[in-house]
Amino acid sequence: MPAALSLNQARRIALAAQGLDKGRPTGPVTSRTVGRTFARLQLVQIDSVNVLARSHFLPFYSRLGNYDRSILQRMSGVHPRRMVEYWAHEASYIRPEHHADLLLWQKRAWVGAGGMDQEQRAAISERILATLAGSRPLTASELTARIGHVEERQTGNWGWNWNAVKRVLEHLFEEGLVSAASRTDQFERKYTLTARILPQARMGAGEDPKGARDRAGALDRLTEAAARAHGIGTVRCFADYFRTPVKATAQSVERLVERGALEPVTVTGWNRDIYRHPDAVLPRRATGRALLSPFDSLVFERRRLEELFGFHYRIEIYTPEHKRRHGYYVLPFLLRDGIVARVDLKADRAGGKLLARAAFAEPAAPPDTAVELAAELRLMAEWLGLQSVEVWPSGDLAPDLALAIGNADSDPL
Repeated sequence: MPAALSLNQARRIALAAQGLDKGRPTGPVTSRTVGRTFARLQLVQIDSVNVLARSHFLPFYSRLGNYDRSILQRMSGVHPRRMVEYWAHEASYIRPEHHADLLLWQKRAWVGAGGMDQEQRAAISERILATLAGSRPLTASELTARIGHVEERQTGNWGWNWNAVKRVLEHLFEEGLVSAASRTDQFERKYTLTARILPQARMGAGEDPKGARDRAGALDRLTEAAARAHGIGTVRCFADYFRTPVKATAQSVERLVERGALEPVTVTGWNRDIYRHPDAVLPRRATGRALLSPFDSLVFERRRLEELFGFHYRIEIYTPEHKRRHGYYVLPFLLRDGIVARVDLKADRAGGKLLARAAFAEPAAPPDTAVELAAELRLMAEWLGLQSVEVWPSGDLAPDLALAIGNADSDPL
């Protein structure tokens, strides 16, 4: 018979798997500490929104507190790399060993299209690969100049006005032939040949990286990694982590169960087929506290988040302002074994302030929610190099939070 767990036990397993079940390290956070956290998470999502901090920096803050962000830049930009970029749960930093497996299962046909015919794309690809073979890593604009490509600038597609060189680069990135060696201060990718950052990737321009490899074995490795990062979950949870096909992932789960790499369990109130990773730990209690990025791996799968934590969450960045319920960049607030509040944050770098533009408590939020959130906001402000926290009077938690911060009479700028 499958082991029977309560919903609260399942929550604690999930938090422990993600490194969120207990307090942060008390001593200095070293490169080794950050590396262990990344190995636990398997991936962190990348997003260009910088209203608070780049999204890939935040999961490490949530788990480790005040740490040096340059550690991640070294992990992703200095050989031997401990994290590389590729498509996973959207654009992500992944562990290098997952790159070859993801090549077999990620497919984004729109990348590199944009009206080019096959002959034109092949010609630009050849020039790009030849240039990168004999140069340092280059941005798309540097490559455009280097190969002498000229085209009329497009302005009609907001946010995606890529020229042909950038579109082909993204196609080559998806195919695994080029990779991001690092990022500029403006967050532009600096491209190089994948073989230069992953020596085991020895594919030439004429080879198909999605050819006759062990697709089933690759998917089993990805599914097991996703299950390890979750601790406990459903097929849908595991498929969503690396964005692998649900049907194929279900077959992978069956194979992993047969091998003893996953264990079926039941969870009270979670009425779907549930699986636990055999290495998952069940803490006696959860004592952690963290603000979670909208792109944190704990909140990737919204249905899991609602079923497991009773927390309904949507990112409202692309929602028109007058239709937003909670704000632009809203972070869930985890306290012990529950997500008890949410707060809309912005780093006012010019003014040296962390702005809590709205704060809302969940229905079952404990009495110390405002005090604990205030302490968390002070810690985040320190990490971001900001001198103070300012609470705006929006949301049912805002008055208590402002009182806890000590600026109840402050007004928005």
